[in-house]
Amino acid sequence: MHPRRFLPTGPLRGRIRVPGDKSISHRAIMLSALAVGESRISGLLEGEDVLATAAAMRAMGAQVERTGEGAWAVHGVGVGSLLQPEQALEMGNSGTSTRLLMGLIASHPIQATFTGDASLSKRPMGRVIEPLSQMGAEVNASTGGKLPLILRGAAPAVPISYRLPVASAQVKSAVLLAGLNTPGVTTVIEPVPTRDHSERMLRGFGAEVSVDIEPDGTRVISVTGHAELRPQVIEVPGDPSSAAFFLVAGLVVPGSDLVVENVGLNPTRAGLVEVLRAMGGSIDEVARREVGGEPVADLRVRHSALSGIEVDPALAPSMIDEFPALFVAAALAQGTTITTGLDELRVKESDRLSVMATALQAAGARLEELEDGLVIHGSAGEPLRGTQGAIATHLDHRIAMSMAVAGLASRTGVEVDDTRPIATSFPAFETMLAQLATEEPAV
Repeated sequence: MHPRRFLPTGPLRGRIRVPGDKSISHRAIMLSALAVGESRISGLLEGEDVLATAAAMRAMGAQVERTGEGAWAVHGVGVGSLLQPEQALEMGNSGTSTRLLMGLIASHPIQATFTGDASLSKRPMGRVIEPLSQMGAEVNASTGGKLPLILRGAAPAVPISYRLPVASAQVKSAVLLAGLNTPGVTTVIEPVPTRDHSERMLRGFGAEVSVDIEPDGTRVISVTGHAELRPQVIEVPGDPSSAAFFLVAGLVVPGSDLVVENVGLNPTRAGLVEVLRAMGGSIDEVARREVGGEPVADLRVRHSALSGIEVDPALAPSMIDEFPALFVAAALAQGTTITTGLDELRVKESDRLSVMATALQAAGARLEELEDGLVIHGSAGEPLRGTQGAIATHLDHRIAMSMAVAGLASRTGVEVDDTRPIATSFPAFETMLAQLATEEPAV
């Protein structure tokens, strides 16, 4: 265990750049490995999950090399030309790598074994196995559709039209990636919109992708097979989920005025910015631009008097990972914030509703826990009391970082029981917080 007490601070000032977006980093490596020629990627998130994707593409014939910090060069093999890996593809803890790579391999005439760590091996892959089996892939999984599993691709695979029974960007992406090497048109029907990084990047690499929106909001996404992908130069935008902690910190620490550079503002991911603005948060977009089909801006954040609101449950999918940070903002707002429709938070790295409720109450916040959300009664800008003992983060990095931010806006600080999970997802987090803190607060 690595406990640490995050103490109150003076105003947060300065400029920071958060790590690259994980979802986009995975897809950049995969699609570069399927393009013929050399792609260059900058701003790649070099966490263990993305490195698992890089190792897998290398095992299937692509040249994937690191050329500097966040800078990578990839020589691709071309759609249809993946080689059979000689050893099992070790996925670590990365569900994204597993599900997307299963899709890629499903339409190639090769066989691959997928293995993962203890945590990933508990997660069922049935949602991906179902559509890929319809396309002709053969999957032998462990009991319950879990890892380790062996996938034998089909050549030629069969194009399908698949309606997602549960909203999932990973399942959607797996089917679209399988469609790249499948003759004809492969279609995914999405009743609830999910993050659309795959569609944007597939288009950017030259695949033929169409997105039609029906009157009821259903999205019909099609990809034409035997695509020829062209190499690209990709700058990965900053991860909005990592930026979230600094946006909230800037809003709740008095006197703060900071800039978070190069933040991805994809509308399927930027719900938190919308909600914080609705609460009265001052978040200005500076130098808005488009990079690789993704909207990006520098965000200037200033300390603001926040007001409680009722958060529209329809926004939940676009900010599902940011709710722990939002709960901290709500605890310091004027009035009550109501969140509902968050059942999914109970099955993340921890039960984020109950863990955040317990942690915030320990720090002096007033709230009630609902079955599918929290009702938080804010302190009207008064600092939270702070914690006496350490709060349990249940090895969940987002809980640890959210409560670190709560500590900055408390009287006596907030002690987090273990900061190690932060290092796996955002190693520079504590350094960046320290860099922004100006001076000790006047007592």
